[in-house]
Amino acid sequence: MTSTSAQALRSTETYFDTVRRLASAQKTAARGAPPYSVYVNRRVGRYLAASAYRLGLTPNNVTAISAGFTFCAIGLLAIAEPSWWLGIVVWLLLATGYAFDSADGQVARLRGGGSPSGEWLDHVVDSIKISTLHLAVLITMFTHFPLTSSAWLLVPVGFTAVAAVSFFAMILNDLLKAKHADAAPLSTAPRTVFRSLLGVPTDYGVLCLAFVLLGAPLAFLGLYTLLFIANTAYLALALGKWFRDMTALGRVGVARP
Repeated sequence: MTSTSAQALRSTETYFDTVRRLASAQKTAARGAPPYSVYVNRRVGRYLAASAYRLGLTPNNVTAISAGFTFCAIGLLAIAEPSWWLGIVVWLLLATGYAFDSADGQVARLRGGGSPSGEWLDHVVDSIKISTLHLAVLITMFTHFPLTSSAWLLVPVGFTAVAAVSFFAMILNDLLKAKHADAAPLSTAPRTVFRSLLGVPTDYGVLCLAFVLLGAPLAFLGLYTLLFIANTAYLALALGKWFRDMTALGRVGVARP
């Protein structure tokens, strides 16, 4: 669909027509996609995308809105004193930013397709977000938390590394599979509820919700540490699988005439 035809369609369909059209054009979720991202964030993003599309916003506009909500939350987390109200505000800002992060790609599909610059901008914003969020936790822990040992500060430091490696590895997986598309067989395995539930601790939406506990620093620290351990274990297992996938991909490519 060209941008001209997309604009013509926008002028004739209703908001709910746009929502329904978008629902039928959703990308297939990854097999291990966690439930909040699939069943909550993507659906909320769909309604935001339909609104943004009808307002004439571009995908980059939506990415900027997502960044605005997210970085406001990260800034507050870093500089404000932990409290219950702060936890709720940080959660709502992060969750809203996450929903708009889902919406930008959906707006691109409604407008007839995205652009390399738009995809680049989206990934750059995501890469800044996943690292600075944990660094903000480090700052607030150092400044405000009643820590029994400074060793606890290693938790957000480690979480920063785990989040950055996870994001980079997943992006690299997609790039290499696209580069070797002719040698990479498409997976036909269905996404199961059990596999999705295994990814709950790695779900960004769950991490956002954890900040509600900022009013109880020790409870937040306990949950945050458990999420860090779970994410670390998940990454360790995933790296082994991804390396085997890339090894198999190379063998298939070499074997082709």
